[in-house]
Amino acid sequence: MIVFNRLKKIQCTLAVAALLLACGHAFAEETNTARQIVDNFQTQLLVVMKDGKKLGYAGRYAKLFEVVAASHDLSKIARIVVGKEWEKLSEAQQQQLVDVFSKLSVASYAHNFKDYSGEAFVFDSEETTNRGGVVIHTHLTIPDDKDVKFDYMLKEKGSSWRINNIIANGVSDLALKRSEYTSILQRDGFDALITKINEKIDNYSKL
Repeated sequence: MIVFNRLKKIQCTLAVAALLLACGHAFAEETNTARQIVDNFQTQLLVVMKDGKKLGYAGRYAKLFEVVAASHDLSKIARIVVGKEWEKLSEAQQQQLVDVFSKLSVASYAHNFKDYSGEAFVFDSEETTNRGGVVIHTHLTIPDDKDVKFDYMLKEKGSSWRINNIIANGVSDLALKRSEYTSILQRDGFDALITKINEKIDNYSKL
């Protein structure tokens, strides 16, 4: 009888643990939807903008580094930017490119979202692509100026979603970078590309 009771308690404990695990997994999936990733990213951008002048460039960069890393698929973006040239790079060069491109992405946000004058992000719609991706359509309202339309393209990565391209007012950020950086890599080589990207990062910190 004692053994039976202990067995029953063990079974009950395992059932509760399984239920908690399932609930936790469901919650994690709910908080990692494509829209949630974009919403969180935009919220953090506004937070940094509101305190932008006080933070300065270095402060904004530090605040946004983890935010960008958690919402963007930076390694995939780096691969897409250089296209077929990616396969010609060594593993060390590939990692170096991902690292410097990640810094460039954060630097551009720290530079472009540096102050606040009443801006707000507004969700417009969400659509699923034929390749299993999701596009989140939003716009940024700017007092006394035209709205800026942002379309975020996301794909699943692990248990979450990650941004792999942003289209601002119909212009693809990824297409612009690919056009510029692929030509530099093909014409001048890998070291020249890294130098060019580092120069842009440096310029962002000074402007």
